[in-house]
Amino acid sequence: MAVKNAGLTAGIEIHQQLDTREKLFCRCPTTLRETAEHTGEFHRYLRATESEMGTIDRAAQEEMKRDRLFTYYPYDTTCLVENDEEPPAPLNDEALCVCLTIAKMFSMTAVPQVHTMRKLVIDGSNTSGFQRTALVAMNGTLPNGGLIETICLEEEAAQRVKDDVFSLDRLGIPLVEITTSPCMHTPEEVQEVAEYIGMVLRSTGCVKRGIGTIRQDVNISIPAGARVEIKGVQELDLIAEVVRREVRRQEALIAIRDELKGRGATVDPAAIQDVTPLFSGTKSAILKRAKKCLGITLPGFAGLVGREIQPDRRLGSEMSDYAKKCGVGGIFHTDELPAYGVTAEEVAALRTQLNAKKTDCIIIVAGASEKQATCAANQVILRARLALSDHPVPEETRKMLETGSTAYMRPLPGAARMYPETDVLPVCITTSRWEAIPVPELLTVKAEQFVQDYVIERPYALQLAASDKLPLFQRAVTEGIKPKLAAFTVLSTATELRRDGVEIKMISDEDYLAVWHAVEKGRAAKEAIPALLRNIASGCPVGQAIEQLAPVVSHEELESIIQKIIDERKEFVQTKKMAALGPLMGVVMAEVRGSVDGKVVSGILKQQILLATQGK
Repeated sequence: MAVKNAGLTAGIEIHQQLDTREKLFCRCPTTLRETAEHTGEFHRYLRATESEMGTIDRAAQEEMKRDRLFTYYPYDTTCLVENDEEPPAPLNDEALCVCLTIAKMFSMTAVPQVHTMRKLVIDGSNTSGFQRTALVAMNGTLPNGGLIETICLEEEAAQRVKDDVFSLDRLGIPLVEITTSPCMHTPEEVQEVAEYIGMVLRSTGCVKRGIGTIRQDVNISIPAGARVEIKGVQELDLIAEVVRREVRRQEALIAIRDELKGRGATVDPAAIQDVTPLFSGTKSAILKRAKKCLGITLPGFAGLVGREIQPDRRLGSEMSDYAKKCGVGGIFHTDELPAYGVTAEEVAALRTQLNAKKTDCIIIVAGASEKQATCAANQVILRARLALSDHPVPEETRKMLETGSTAYMRPLPGAARMYPETDVLPVCITTSRWEAIPVPELLTVKAEQFVQDYVIERPYALQLAASDKLPLFQRAVTEGIKPKLAAFTVLSTATELRRDGVEIKMISDEDYLAVWHAVEKGRAAKEAIPALLRNIASGCPVGQAIEQLAPVVSHEELESIIQKIIDERKEFVQTKKMAALGPLMGVVMAEVRGSVDGKVVSGILKQQILLATQGK
C-alpha cells in the first residue's frame, strides 16, 4: 500500500539546545568537554518512584527489568547540581527569554506562571532519575494549518559515553521541546514541517548548531496500527524515510497478524523448555558459554518470525529487542537456522525435544543465569502474543537506527511519569514582559533580501542566512567585497576544505577579509583562494601565503608566459585551435599559481590562440 493511501497521521517533537552562557539550573558553562578531561567518576543505581496517584510509569517499569549500575564522569566545569548532590538554582532567565522569543515567533500564548515539573527517567541519562521540564507556552500555528501544541523549557540529558557510562558536561544545557499536533499526513510533509521549525529556531540566533544539538522525535500511526514514537532523528534528510519505513512496519505487522490468525497460530506462556544439555557440544560460541538455554515453541509461526517488516528488520528482530531488556544479547529462531554455529542436526534434535511441527517456529534464548534466560523467554512470549492480538502494533517508543529503520526501546510513557518539582519556584510571565519580547526576522525573509540585493541564488541565500558566518559576510559587503565572492567562499570553498580535513576553525574572520581584499585588488586570483585558506589554516600568515602562492604578475609578464606556453605547443594549438583553450588554461593557471584572475587569463589566451591559428 502506498504511504499516501495508508491513512498516515503524524506529529513531531523537536528538541533544540539553546546557546546560553549557563545551564538551566546551575551556573556552569554549556560547553562540551573531551571525555579524557573528566576529573573522576561516581556510580548510581536508579529506581522508579510512584506518582501522586500511587502508580509507577510503565516505561520506568520496563527500565527496571535489569539492575543497572550507572557510571558518571564529572568535570571541573560541572558542579554538585549535575551530581544531584545540591538543590537546583533558580530557572535560567536567559534561557526563558529565548524560549519566550521562540513561542512568540509561532504566535503562541504564554502561560501566566512557569512551573517546573519532574519527568521520571531512569535510563541513566539523569543522575537524579528525573528530568526537569517546564511548560512555557501553548497553541501556536504552522504553515500547513497545523498547530504547535506546546513549547517547554527543559534540561538536556547526560551524554552516553558507552553502555551505562555517561558524561555530565551536557547534562543541564537548556533545551526547548516543541510539540506539534498530529497534523501531517505524508512523509514529505513531516520533513517539511520539521525543516520549517528548525528554520524558525535558527532565526533567533540563540540556538546551538551541529550534530546532536537538535533532535526530532516523530509520532506516527496508521489505521489498525498504533501511535509509535521514534526518538532521536538527528538528520532532517532522513525524516521522510523514517516515516515511510514505520508505515511499512505497521502494515507488515498487521499482515502477519492476519496470516497467523488464518493459520490458527497460538502462544502458550508455558511453552518454555530447558534445552541447555542439547547444546553442550555446540559450535555456537553464544550458546556454548550460556549458563541456561531455553526453547520457546510458537505453533503456526514458522516463516513469519523471519519475515521482513523493514529493511534489515524482521518480526524476530522485534522479539529480540524485547528479550534484550533482560540483558541477553539477542535470540535465535528456527526461521534463520541452521546458522551462527548451530547445525542442522541440532535444529532437528531441538524440534524433536520440543515436539515441534514444521509449521512451528522455535525461539532460543541464552542467558548468563536462569533468571536472565527466563526473563528473556517471557519477553519473547509477550511480544509473540502481541503479534497475534487484535492490536498487533504495540504503542511504544522506538529508536532510529542508522539506515532509517527502528528498534524497540520501551513502552510509551504515561501521565504517571510527571510530578511537581518542589525545589524550583515558579516564574511569572507578566503581560508587560510578554509584550517586550522581540520577534527576530525569519531566515527565509533575510535570504529573499539577499536574492534581491546581491543577486545570490536562492539555495545559497538560504544557506547564508542560516550560516554562523553571516556576520562575516555582512562585514565583507560593507568593506566592498563582492557578495558572491564572500558567499561562495564561506559556503562552498570552506565546506570542501573541511571535508578534506582542513582545520577551517583556525582561519579567522580577519584572515578571510585579507584574502578577499587581495583578490579585489588584483594581488591574488579567486582561483587561489582554496590554496591560500589551506595554508593559512596550517599556520601560515596571510601575507606570507599570498606571497608564496599568488606572487604579483604584471600584464606584460602574463602575456609573455602565455606566448611561451603556446610556442611550446604549436602543433597542439594548430590542431585543436580554440578547443585548446581549456587544456592551456590549466597550464597557465598552474604557471602563475593563482595570482591572476581566470577571466584575465582566458581573455589573453583566446587572443593568442586566435593569432597563432591565423598565422599572424
